[in-house]
Amino acid sequence: MKIVVTDGHAENPGDLSWDQIRQFGELVVYDLPANSEEELIARIHDADVILPNKSLISRRVIDACPNLKLICVLATGYNVVNTKYAAEKGIPVCNVPSYGTMAVAQFAMSLLLEITGHVAHHSQAVHQGRWTECGEFCFWDYPMIELDGKTLGIIGFGRIGQAFGRMARAMGMNVIAYNRSRSPEGEAIAEYVSLEELLQRADVISLHCPLFPETKGIINRETIAKMKDGVILLNNSRGPLVVEQDLADALTSGKVYAAGLDVVCDEPIQPDNPLLSAPNCFITPHISWAPKEARQRILDCTEQNIRAFLAGKPQNAVNM
Repeated sequence: MKIVVTDGHAENPGDLSWDQIRQFGELVVYDLPANSEEELIARIHDADVILPNKSLISRRVIDACPNLKLICVLATGYNVVNTKYAAEKGIPVCNVPSYGTMAVAQFAMSLLLEITGHVAHHSQAVHQGRWTECGEFCFWDYPMIELDGKTLGIIGFGRIGQAFGRMARAMGMNVIAYNRSRSPEGEAIAEYVSLEELLQRADVISLHCPLFPETKGIINRETIAKMKDGVILLNNSRGPLVVEQDLADALTSGKVYAAGLDVVCDEPIQPDNPLLSAPNCFITPHISWAPKEARQRILDCTEQNIRAFLAGKPQNAVNM
């Protein structure tokens, strides 16, 4: 059996081992995505199993791989695969549903703490000699913001949203949430409210919802207008949840005090992205998911997905 990893460097830049996948057969690992669909087909045309991360597995790609029996996405999101056509061809598409819950929630809190405390900025200022030169026992360039008593509004209250809600409550924040459905676990953490109420009440708004047609652009000029003046916005879910020019305008006007973003619409970020020149906009390169522990869980689950398929009982199949 031939297994091909189409773009594995982000998952494993060298600090993990592919051996647990290699046990199933011949393994070929490509670090970076192919530059074209033709190059991708050349890489995987004779594969039995492929492990994509961000490589696009289209109808044409599937048709060009006559041996293909299983697609295991090295991520939770599987929008890179034409899952419907794969199902028509009898090919299960399996994902990794919950490897990064705590990592992503932790990173959302990191973004919030950086905005409210500006730790990195002031550490750099100290190393530049500014504390030594200032003549006082302390100085700060940005207002310090205490989170205790503030209201956090979470849009999308699944596993990650709830984990972040628990962290926020430990910081003394009041937590409200908007979600399509409710659960007893969620009700123990937050007060469920309408989107309209959340936008009006929250001091901090954090996005943890999937990207669906109905959530694309959920943060836009109209929804921002309903928010409190000086609101903080966090997004380490999916870039297209936000209309980027509208957010940049709101940051420039001060309607939004600050934004902490780990995702943007076009990744890697392009030089003309309006958020790059917006004030108080903290952008990191899509790394919420990337702690070694979380990436190891991706490999562990992928191994289990392959093993279950070989046993005739596919698991985590999103199209069957």
